[in-house]
Amino acid sequence: MRLAPTSLMGRTALVLILAVAVVLGTALALFVGNRGEALSAMRGRYAAERIATLVNLLEDTNPEGRRHVVRRLDTPGLRAGWGVMPLVPEPEPAPGLPTIIARKLAKELEGREIRVILAPLPPPPPLPAGPPPGPMGDRRGHGYGSGGFGLGPFVGGPALQVSVRLADDSWLNVYAPIEHSDSLWQPRFVGPLAGALVVIIVAALWAVRRATRPLASLAAAAERLGMDVNAPPLAERGPTEVRAAAQAFNVMQGRIRRFVDDRTQMLAAISHDLRTPITRMKLRAEFVDDDEQRAKMLADLDEMEHMIAATLAFARDDAAREDRRPVDLAKLVQDMAEDLGGLYDGPDTLVAAIRPLAMKRALANVIENALKYGGAARVGLRRTDGHVHVVVDDDGPGIPESEREKVFAPFVRLETSRNRDTGGTGLGLAVARAAIRAHGGDITLDNRPQGGLRVTLAFPVG
Repeated sequence: MRLAPTSLMGRTALVLILAVAVVLGTALALFVGNRGEALSAMRGRYAAERIATLVNLLEDTNPEGRRHVVRRLDTPGLRAGWGVMPLVPEPEPAPGLPTIIARKLAKELEGREIRVILAPLPPPPPLPAGPPPGPMGDRRGHGYGSGGFGLGPFVGGPALQVSVRLADDSWLNVYAPIEHSDSLWQPRFVGPLAGALVVIIVAALWAVRRATRPLASLAAAAERLGMDVNAPPLAERGPTEVRAAAQAFNVMQGRIRRFVDDRTQMLAAISHDLRTPITRMKLRAEFVDDDEQRAKMLADLDEMEHMIAATLAFARDDAAREDRRPVDLAKLVQDMAEDLGGLYDGPDTLVAAIRPLAMKRALANVIENALKYGGAARVGLRRTDGHVHVVVDDDGPGIPESEREKVFAPFVRLETSRNRDTGGTGLGLAVARAAIRAHGGDITLDNRPQGGLRVTLAFPVG
């Protein structure tokens, strides 16, 4: 399973290729088997026809001329002999080629005794001393020797042996060596087969890729939606199931967009409605005679107004709606660090496609936090593996691991370091994370071994 592909396209293609290989292998095995049977049947019918012709010819020839006829018709593929004894003993019924030849000969030579076996032919025994053989063959009566088989290299090999009793009770003995058919594994057969297999595999891969391409588009659209809720809808094309999934995705995206817009409108309305009483309260605070109380009231009202403005900006997230464009990120980071009072360490030039306003807001929040709560801000920039990493180190007490995720929640401030006296609203890291995630990246927090907090902004190069 470790070698199995992990993608849907790879697994589907593997299943199709294995199925094609199994079907093709099975068909090839059946073809080879049927081919062998067909060749055997054809050879059997051909041999039976030749034997029947030879029997009729011998019976029409006088005994003195039969030896000459047998010698003329004896060929390497069908060796014939004539004698007083059969070459084949009484055979037992055997399926296959012997049965096919026996049935064929029985039709052609009705009423004659026919014996057929498939077995190696043993070498002939040595001739005994004595006078030469008679007109019907040698003394053994099998038709060996000068008037019968010229066995040569065929002795001991697989052969079809047939004995037919003639009308005068003599026997025609036939020995037909079984020749192996040509192997199928030759260029003229393997070439077209391999070509067909390649065509099938290429067609299967093309079909699978075409069928799975909409799924890749759906995954890309889901990733794009995570960065921009106002991304264009997904094209609804492809198979029925894929079109249904794309349609459901577009409906979901529309609902999310309407939810965000409704939330933004609600917060904008609340902000507008709250500003009027805050303004009235400021005017009334001016008539308070106690200077200290008046200053505290005005400070609280200013803080409330600042929190409302920050909340509205966070909810609206105008920076996420801007388009990406190539920007010299190194210069942007360096300028932000120097303007806010931090130190920059990185390349002089690094061009990347970003949303400048969103990136400035994220960098400003992170650098200001480092200066405010860590006493310093050392900003580094580097590019590795297609990602940009902006690292901001401070000299503060750091953040416990259990609290690192909490600080990204809106309006959350750690009591030990982020209190109301600092003037923070608890939205800085939330805004920064939203901006970086809109770029397809994220923000991580780590305590440095030598002390202080390290904030890393990582996102892919656009």
